[in-house]
Amino acid sequence: MATRSIRIVMDGVTGRLGQNQHLARSVMSIARDGGLPLANGDRLMPEPILLGRNPDKLAALALAHGGLEWTTDAARVLADPSVAIYFDVAATAGRVERARRAIAAGKHIYLEKPIAGDFASAVGLASAASKVGVKNGVVQDKLYLPGLAKLALLRDTGFFGKILSARLDFGWWVFDGTLRPAQRASWNYRKAAGGGLVLDMFPHWRYIIDHLVGPIRAVSCRCATRVPRRIDENGQSYEVDVEDEAAATFELEGGVLVQVGSSWATRVKRDDLFQLQIDGTGGSAVAGLHDCRIQPAAATPKALWDVDVPPRTDFDAEWLDVPDVGPHVNSYRRGWELFLRHVMEGTPFPSPLIEGAKGVQLAEGCYRSDAERRWIELPPLDTEDVTSFSRLVQA
Repeated sequence: MATRSIRIVMDGVTGRLGQNQHLARSVMSIARDGGLPLANGDRLMPEPILLGRNPDKLAALALAHGGLEWTTDAARVLADPSVAIYFDVAATAGRVERARRAIAAGKHIYLEKPIAGDFASAVGLASAASKVGVKNGVVQDKLYLPGLAKLALLRDTGFFGKILSARLDFGWWVFDGTLRPAQRASWNYRKAAGGGLVLDMFPHWRYIIDHLVGPIRAVSCRCATRVPRRIDENGQSYEVDVEDEAAATFELEGGVLVQVGSSWATRVKRDDLFQLQIDGTGGSAVAGLHDCRIQPAAATPKALWDVDVPPRTDFDAEWLDVPDVGPHVNSYRRGWELFLRHVMEGTPFPSPLIEGAKGVQLAEGCYRSDAERRWIELPPLDTEDVTSFSRLVQA
């Protein structure tokens, strides 16, 4: 057994998501465990190189993790032939240009979502990676969360029977900076920086619904800006020019409808910040990020409707918990393990860049639906022929 190293440029990890999930709990976690076991018995040791614009933040973060290599010179580090992978978790704005630069340098690329701000750019990026032949992928971390993994198990065992409908609820109150500091960065609320709830979150909804319920074929959506002014990290007031709330209906292949409510201006009154309910002839399930509860058809009680008598039924108590099926691995780390094996061993990777393009296709469809006040069709994307996608951009 040998230990092999792989050098990874990590762009934008001084931000909260990059620092906590991708660096500390994924790449460095793999390193702390002695590397990633490969099929031939070797262990793969990731060697991250931190890339960004702020040398002080980079130096401090590198030191906190034992003296990692860092740089502000993207051209130099991408020209280094010993670097194998480019990873981008910086702000959405500019991601396409940064990724194309890495592709041109022959690096395998792994990107946070959304991979682009518009569908044409997303398709072009997937096509560029395919033509050059570099391995590529987009982060789809939510699929590896315990609650959604349990949903996948229920689906695979046929628990639902025929799926009839689904409902997705997401969101929480994001402070505007007056009463308390905002818990989201201000760029999330600026269009020029790639902000907006739909562009940020609906790529997640795309792969979750596609994988757990069925392929999305059309969307109807309305967007709104509920909090029009916020205070940024420097204490300056600014105008919000993107949506912070969206209500959508997805029509799936076969006609199933999914109701989707998403908001950064709502207070939580449910079991989790995210909740997905699937109803089928064989039973129903409700999953959050970690837990999942079911009500099989054979154990479904008969509900009584009486407008004159207050309900005394504890409806929540009539559902059953789905037990954990094994130890939980951080969902971001799970994606990294799959991508590293894809690069080193050629094993299949479930979310190449065209899957990221599907997420942007949905977001763009939502914006078109809102602007035109109509349903928008989402043509299927042939993942086996990425070079033919450009014709769909005009559809």
